[in-house]
Amino acid sequence: MSQQTVETVSSTADRLKVGLAIAAIVAGIVGFYLLAEQPTVVRVVSVLAGLAAGAAIAWFSGPGQRFFAFAKDSWAETQRVVWPTRKETVQMTLTVFAFVVVMALFLWLVDKTLEWVLYDLLLGWKK
Repeated sequence: MSQQTVETVSSTADRLKVGLAIAAIVAGIVGFYLLAEQPTVVRVVSVLAGLAAGAAIAWFSGPGQRFFAFAKDSWAETQRVVWPTRKETVQMTLTVFAFVVVMALFLWLVDKTLEWVLYDLLLGWKK
């Protein structure tokens, strides 16, 4: 059984860098709303610039480098996944739809049977 540890930001410099990275991202988002009268392109560039600045600042911090290493490993893992073919996807989708229809019919039948038993046979309430 493997033991997992949680790594925290330990140095003051790393905390400052992470704080600055978050502040840059927030500044980009705030800029989007402050530039409401500007063209949409300018507003989107504001957000992208904030994200880029935040990523650049985070790159030089310990937690940022660990995050980017994790993201790189995650991307590599998705490349190794064996994705289903189009035929397999269509077949599985049709199977799920067929199952949903069968379950809907079954539940409708159970509901109507219980309604008939309770209201017509036991309680004598005729509709």
